[in-house]
Amino acid sequence: MKQYDVVIIGAGAAGLMCAATAGYRGKSVAVLDMGKKPGRKILISGGGRCNFTNENAKPENYLCRNPHFVKSCLSRYTQHDFIELVERHGLAYHHKTLGQLFCDNSAQDIVDILMTECDWAGTEVILRSEVLKVTNIDSGYQLETSNGEFQCQSLVVASGGLTMPKLGASPIGYKIAEQFGLQLLPTTAALVPFTLHDHDKQRFDGLSGISIDCLVSSESGQSFRENILFTHRGLSGPAILQISSYWQAGQSVTINLLPDESLAELIESWRQNNPKKSLKNCLSQILPSRFIDILTNEQAIPDKAVNQLTHTEIKQMHDYFHHWTIKPNGTEGYRTAEVTLGGVDTDELSSKTFEAKKAPGLFFIGEVTEVTGWLGGYNFQYAWSSGVACGQAV
Repeated sequence: MKQYDVVIIGAGAAGLMCAATAGYRGKSVAVLDMGKKPGRKILISGGGRCNFTNENAKPENYLCRNPHFVKSCLSRYTQHDFIELVERHGLAYHHKTLGQLFCDNSAQDIVDILMTECDWAGTEVILRSEVLKVTNIDSGYQLETSNGEFQCQSLVVASGGLTMPKLGASPIGYKIAEQFGLQLLPTTAALVPFTLHDHDKQRFDGLSGISIDCLVSSESGQSFRENILFTHRGLSGPAILQISSYWQAGQSVTINLLPDESLAELIESWRQNNPKKSLKNCLSQILPSRFIDILTNEQAIPDKAVNQLTHTEIKQMHDYFHHWTIKPNGTEGYRTAEVTLGGVDTDELSSKTFEAKKAPGLFFIGEVTEVTGWLGGYNFQYAWSSGVACGQAV
C-alpha cells in the first residue's frame, strides 16, 4: 500500500499543474494515468504546437451553468502567470490572431515544462496505472489500480472528458462523481465540426477545402467572426467549432457570408459601373467561385445581369447572403471534438478550492467539470487555473 498526501487521477494539463503546485507546498503527490506518456492531449493540440493560453482570457469566454464559478480561479492564476512560467523555462512561442499563443517548436515543450515542474516539486507521475476502484476511508481515500493500491488524504480527479477516445478518454471521472453523490450535467461533444444532411452534402459536394470569412450565429444569439471551412462531411473551421458549443440538435445556424459589406450597396455599385456583368460573375469576385456556381445552378441566385435585377431580387439576395441559414444534421462527435460540454456540476464544488461539498477531500478540476472554454487556448487556461487553485488547497 503506497501512501501519499495527494493522489491525482490524470496526467493532463490540469492534473500536472495541480501536482506541481501541491508538491511545492511540501505535499507528497502521486499522479496516476493509464496512458504510456503524460499530456497526450497537450501533444496533439494546436496542430502539434499547443495553443497553450489566450492573452484575452476572461470569465466571459467560458460556458458554465454558474457563470460566476470560473472568476475565482481565473483571477488568482491568470494567463500572464502561465506566460511567465513558460518564459522562465525559455519556451519559444508566438502570437496568432485573437490573442492565441502557440509554441514555436512543439507541444512537447509544454509537457516537458510541466514534467520538469513536477520533478522539481518532488511529485511522482506513475503511468500505465488504471484506476479500478475508489473507496472512502477514515483517513481519506483508497484506490485500487492496475499498479497496486494507493491511499491519500486528498483525491483529485483530473481525468478529462470524453473527447478523442483514441487517446484513452474515459468516463472514470464522471463515475467517481456519481459514486459520491455529485450531480452531473449531460455531456456532449463541443468545439466540433458539423455534419450535414444528405441533400446539403450533395449540394456542396466538391467544395471541400474552401474557406470563407463569416459571422456565424446560433439561435441563442451567440456569434463568432472567423472562417468556416467546407469538408467532405459538412462544415468546420474556427467559427463553426466555436458556435457548435452553443448549438443543440434540431437548431439552425445563420451565417453572414459578407460581414464587412452590404450586398445591396455592392449590387448598386455594380449596376453603375458594370451594368451588363452577370450577378454570378460579380459575386465570384468576392466569394469563392465554386460556391457561387453551386448557388447559381440551384437557382438560389438569379442568372442575369445586375442591371436586370428587380428591387425585390436585390433585397432577396441581400437577405440570403447576410442570413444564409443551414440546419446541421449533427456533429462529428467525440472522435474529433476538442472538448466535452457538460460534466460535474460546478454547484457541487467550491469555486475557490474545487473540493466537492458532499465529499471532503475529493476534488474535481479541468475538463471533467462542466466548464467549457472557447476555441483559442481558453480551455488550457482553465486547466492551469483550476489546477493551481486546487493544488493550493489539497
